[in-house]
Amino acid sequence: MSHLVLISGSPSTSSRSIAVLEYARQVLAAEKLEATIVSVRDFPPEDLILAKYDSPAFDAVKKLIAGASGLIVSTPVYKASYSGSLKTLLDILPQYALRGKTVLPIVTGGSAAHLLAIDYALKPVLSVLGATDLLQGVYIVDNQLSVAPDGKPILPDELRDRLHAALAQLAANVKSRVASA
Repeated sequence: MSHLVLISGSPSTSSRSIAVLEYARQVLAAEKLEATIVSVRDFPPEDLILAKYDSPAFDAVKKLIAGASGLIVSTPVYKASYSGSLKTLLDILPQYALRGKTVLPIVTGGSAAHLLAIDYALKPVLSVLGATDLLQGVYIVDNQLSVAPDGKPILPDELRDRLHAALAQLAANVKSRVASA
């Protein structure tokens, strides 16, 4: 079974990023893909902010990513870019940590005005980390997605269709890469 890492870049305790990743994990499980969710909140803030590359707090996530076939990177948009806490986590990773992996960006934002944050802010950093199979990505406007009290996302049909199409592409690419290895 292929393994995926789903990264939430939201520093918030109640997060659309986590809700979408939990939903994605269920969809991917139906595709026989195992996924682990990692959040920027899982790490000591001081280690992130001070870029303590050698902190043992990052060993497990580095190992998870090294063994993963693919990733989803989910983040809210703040000031026309992804979260600063996500940037610090990405900075901790080894230079080519995403080489040979399929990567799907998912971004949530207050309005469609920040749609290009995927292409102009997030994708360049993922590329620098070696991502060569970088999927188009899914942008979600905040008012398209609500989260039920149990933490499950409430998705309108159009958003569900876009998200499922992106997840199906991720699954197909990962399975293809694993089969040819």
